[in-house]
Amino acid sequence: MNHTPSTPERCRLLLAQWHKQLSLSQRENNQLAGELIALNRQLKRLEQRRLRVAVFGRVGVGKSSLLNALLGQDVFATDVAHGSTRNQQAVDWCQPINNLESIELVDTPGIDEIADAGRARLAARVALQADLVLLVLDSDLTSVEEAALKALLKSGRPVMLVLNRCDCWSPEQRNALLASIRRRLPAAARQLQLLAVAAAPRQAQLRADGIVRSKACPAQVESLRKTLINLLTEQGELLLALNALRQADRFYQSLKRGRLQRSKAAAQGLIGRFAAIKASGVAVNPLVLLDLAGGLACDTALVMQLCQLYGLQIGGPAARKLLSRLSGHNALLGGAQLGIQLALGAVRQLLLLAAPFTGGLSLAPAAPVALAQAALAVHTTQRTGRLTAREILRSSQRHQIQPGALLRRLAASDPQVRRWLVDWPEITSNEPRQLQALLP
Repeated sequence: MNHTPSTPERCRLLLAQWHKQLSLSQRENNQLAGELIALNRQLKRLEQRRLRVAVFGRVGVGKSSLLNALLGQDVFATDVAHGSTRNQQAVDWCQPINNLESIELVDTPGIDEIADAGRARLAARVALQADLVLLVLDSDLTSVEEAALKALLKSGRPVMLVLNRCDCWSPEQRNALLASIRRRLPAAARQLQLLAVAAAPRQAQLRADGIVRSKACPAQVESLRKTLINLLTEQGELLLALNALRQADRFYQSLKRGRLQRSKAAAQGLIGRFAAIKASGVAVNPLVLLDLAGGLACDTALVMQLCQLYGLQIGGPAARKLLSRLSGHNALLGGAQLGIQLALGAVRQLLLLAAPFTGGLSLAPAAPVALAQAALAVHTTQRTGRLTAREILRSSQRHQIQPGALLRRLAASDPQVRRWLVDWPEITSNEPRQLQALLP
């Protein structure tokens, strides 16, 4: 019986193939060093099946307490009055999960720090490197939390919502608060799980001297623990694979933008040179058929050199085939150009032939006609160059392994993938359209 690979297995195999085919120059290695390190780290975690769960939220909502409750011991420092997490902290969760070698719980600084804005940036960076993010609340959804949630969703990050300190409210108040949070969520986040917990509950106690003090009570996080275990058992590998694909796509987009940006100036110069050659030939040559033949040869050579510039090695027949296809889809490169050039050429030849009979007076209007032919040649050459570059880009999209394209196919065919990537803009975007500004 043939074994059908699971979605995580397919992702792992395709990513390995894509990564193996990467060919970077020394310049690209230097420019993309940080992104390359992050990508390699994520691919290594995928291979080793090491999943990261990060807590995210405002200062003092109980992120560290929540992780301590899940761990069953006080590992992360806590401070009720002020956020005590200054840097990223990570601890392995000794919770066996099928198909995962380890689970890393990551604590992050508060996202609303005023004294140190760098903490917010650190928290965001850590969260974007996680395979699953727990956005922790301790009240109704604030504008800071709403903005953070939107940013996480747009990055394609899987998110769960956790309402901490549920021991502070009665069941009726807790249900009303949960309903209010649901109403305030962005549309794309309304399908997210929202769980109520009490990471470090306390109970008032009257001492013999009449002073009221609070005492610590057992944590109430069992619902979250069970939900996490079930989720990671069923979809842990998928979450790892999706994060690896996102990292790979982010790197691929940066690499492509850099290459297209560097090629743009060279392509513009190349198109300009061929436009000048074609215009000069048309302007000085009085024979229409030679104009058309020379123009075709010039455009074919331009297509070949543009293909080489963008890394596509093709010969003359293939270049002419591409040029023919472009002409078939663009009137200015096809019949319209031919008709206009024939008309202008005929008028010009008539004016030249009439010169002996008009005492040379017909040569005066022949010059503007020649200039018109040259201007048309320049315009059509520029258009040929731009359309060729766009066609090369589209062809590369069809034939190359692309992490973003794989994500889009998975989102279209797999409901679980679509659930996690519901608000990721790259899922619905047209990548070639995004890169049009980098074409000549």
